[in-house]
Amino acid sequence: MQLSQKKGKSNQPCKCCNILLESRLGSYQSTDYGSTYQRMNDKVGSKTVLSYLYVCPTNKRKVRSCWSVSSGLIDRYKFESSVLVSSDEGASYQKYRLTFYVLSLLFHPTEEDWALAYSHDQKVSVSSCLHSSVSGLDKEPDLVHMEAHTPDGNVQYVTCRAQMCTDVNRNYPFPGYIDISSLVVQDDYIFIQVPTSGRASYYVSYKRDSFIQIKLPKYSLPKDLHIVSTDEKQVFAAVQEWNQNDTYNLYLSDTRGIYFTLAMENVKTTRGIGGNQMLDLYEVAGIKGMLIANKRRDNQVKTYMTYNKGREWRLLQAPPTDLDGNDIHCILPFCSLHLQLQMSENPYLSGTISTKATAPGIIVATGNIGAELSYNNVGMFISSDAGNSWRQIFEEEHNVWFLDKGGAIVAVKQPSVPTRHLWVSFDEGRQWTQHTFSLVPLFVDGVLVEAGAENQIMTFFGHFSHRSEWQLIKIDYKSIFSRKCTEEDYQTWHLHNQGEPCVMGQKQIYMKRRPGNYCMLGEDYSSILSAESCICRAHDFECDYGYERRSDGNCRPSFWFNPSTVSRSCSQGQNYLNSTGYRKVVLNNCTKGVKEMYTARKQQCPNRPPKGLMLTIKDGKLTANLGSNVTFFVHLDEGDSLHTNIQLDFGDGTAVSYSNLSWTEEGIKHIYKSAGIFRVTALAENTLGYDSTTLFLHVTCPVEHVRLIAPFVVIKNKEVNITAVALPSHSRTLERCTFIVSLQPVITLDASISHTFPNDGMHTVTVQVAAANSLRQDTKTIAVRGFFKSLLLSFSPNLDEFNPDIPEWRQDVGRVIKRALLQVSGFHFLCLPFSPVHPSVCLQLLSFLPFYPLLSFSPHYFSLLPMLLYPFLPNTRWCRKRTTLGQPVIHHQTGVKTPFFHFSPRMAL
Repeated sequence: MQLSQKKGKSNQPCKCCNILLESRLGSYQSTDYGSTYQRMNDKVGSKTVLSYLYVCPTNKRKVRSCWSVSSGLIDRYKFESSVLVSSDEGASYQKYRLTFYVLSLLFHPTEEDWALAYSHDQKVSVSSCLHSSVSGLDKEPDLVHMEAHTPDGNVQYVTCRAQMCTDVNRNYPFPGYIDISSLVVQDDYIFIQVPTSGRASYYVSYKRDSFIQIKLPKYSLPKDLHIVSTDEKQVFAAVQEWNQNDTYNLYLSDTRGIYFTLAMENVKTTRGIGGNQMLDLYEVAGIKGMLIANKRRDNQVKTYMTYNKGREWRLLQAPPTDLDGNDIHCILPFCSLHLQLQMSENPYLSGTISTKATAPGIIVATGNIGAELSYNNVGMFISSDAGNSWRQIFEEEHNVWFLDKGGAIVAVKQPSVPTRHLWVSFDEGRQWTQHTFSLVPLFVDGVLVEAGAENQIMTFFGHFSHRSEWQLIKIDYKSIFSRKCTEEDYQTWHLHNQGEPCVMGQKQIYMKRRPGNYCMLGEDYSSILSAESCICRAHDFECDYGYERRSDGNCRPSFWFNPSTVSRSCSQGQNYLNSTGYRKVVLNNCTKGVKEMYTARKQQCPNRPPKGLMLTIKDGKLTANLGSNVTFFVHLDEGDSLHTNIQLDFGDGTAVSYSNLSWTEEGIKHIYKSAGIFRVTALAENTLGYDSTTLFLHVTCPVEHVRLIAPFVVIKNKEVNITAVALPSHSRTLERCTFIVSLQPVITLDASISHTFPNDGMHTVTVQVAAANSLRQDTKTIAVRGFFKSLLLSFSPNLDEFNPDIPEWRQDVGRVIKRALLQVSGFHFLCLPFSPVHPSVCLQLLSFLPFYPLLSFSPHYFSLLPMLLYPFLPNTRWCRKRTTLGQPVIHHQTGVKTPFFHFSPRMAL
């Protein structure tokens, strides 16, 4: 091996032949695996700071860099954002200035010149869930899938072309709102989660067809759902049930991703550095259908493995001997081998388990032997026959990398332990040779392994101590291979499951290098030699949706499942697939045998009366704002959907009718023109019968204002009415009124209450009205006395010409009246807030001595000027003309006779 060493302060190296360093003197780049370095700031500017580096997935020579450029001569704190693009692996760059700051960059999977940037924008609110188009599925290659926020705070799934993403050109594949950060666009599938008040609902679109609700077992009741993988024409989903905290259940779907069946219960999770829960599930590379999982059972965690995608699981057989050759007495099922299945959050460390597609059957993992999984007394174990047998290779934890497509294995101690050595094996871990790569023990923070056609290079980066700079060590391991492998250097290996040669419905034969041959595999090496289909047997089939495996090994319907409902979407004259209770494991290649017996049978759709009619609203809520477009969806569990008439009565005097259910697939829209509670009824009817369903829709109008109607003065211990009036008048469907009297809240659905005040004094009354997500309140002060009299004043009709109709004006007028009456009478007055009790102004004279009048106004007459009280003002100088005494009137509250006066509006001001 040839070693070279460089010093520097490095960020994460780029996954190409380039190595990028960042030090106090700037950014440096190497294009020859670390042999030489060039200062990048010489090409892009001395004041330029690298933020991100991206390598095009379709052209490794194309590099995009995001830079922040400091304009130090103008303002040392002013920065500009730019993207620099290189098409020659960083030898030269072309600069493009941006008007926004790039938070993340997404390359197009096929078009090397296309990239999608995500940034915060004050005008457009788009979440960080951005997905580019998928070749062969999306019609436009520049299509973007994203989550967009609506002005009212909801989230929608939106698609648009990258350079034409205006409101007019946006499409909404799902006709409703979705949960934030729930959009997943992956391979043939698109997943979303729909917000509901109770049970979560998940939807899937297969190959860009319409969204269909995902079907989990009826009583799974998920709290959380994660898509594990979709890369084998099937969806792996981890679901946390209502009664789980640190475990998840693993479900597998059919090809369309709709119907899910349970593969394993209580899969353990591990909390990562960032706080995320990571599922203890590992998909073995190179072996189709092979999974390893840690399952919690009876307060113990054990490691299981499967060769047929969860159809059958078994424990791992422990090695027969330890590193010293001593026998290990470990008998299944009481004792077995348990593996740690955590993936490394550092992309340049291997994690606790490693496999490689070009090295099928080789599994290297950290683990322990015993009754359950433990993180003490662990060692390193290896299997070279896909988990059928295991050997221990180290007593301490190591990171492992595969060289030359798995022809050689390199192991280095964990970063917590400094080391000068690495170990290499050429015989699948049976023998290891030690090599020194550093004179001083190094904490290895990561290894970059990039094998090319001519260069076999490993780059170690780490530090000698926690205070030292990073060290980069280049290792060229080409010299350890004496030659290129020939046909004589290979041997065949048959994949099997405990001696069973048929795995996933076929016999697979692989080609491996003979142990101990120090030859290089080369680029044209292929591990799979042949694959031959097997005759189908029972273990090639799993239980279908709604079925569960009983103790006799047969699949029977679950207690909650009615097999006859699978034909509910059938129409007369059509056919449907009647399940036998089994379905073949996805990607299983078996043929003949019991295939016909277990495969669903095509049958003619029966003609049935409608049954199970359901009526729902798009967003799942039973409330709507006045004037908004309400979308209703009609669903029928059973019946001929093409020959069943659908009628929908909106409850406001309008109704619609459809000849069949297919016309309602996109929803039935309706706008309500008045507020209230409406009874919406759906009716499905055909020649064999009918079914109906009803929901009650609460149409509300947001409250803009609320007024509290209460008398200004009341008699002690006498019941009085207090009323809330909400404006506009459409807001008659109040959700809640809260009256707060003497600090005691009274919550009611009525807009009025009755109350008795037991004590004299000034009492404050507050009302809060809630309707349509709005909350308004008003407050009044009520004087409580043992006895009082009331006098009425009247004003000219044209007084409204002076009224701007604002509360401040009415308060100012009240002060004018108070001062005027105070001057002529010598009494003490108190102006109270206005009340809509009566369209006149009350001058209320209390019976106590000295007189204590209270002056108040009606909001119906917002611009009233004072009439002077005749008994007190017979010859007042305020009058510009003599007045005429009116006839006595009876006050509506007290029954006391009071004189009535009329004056001009221009007096007294």
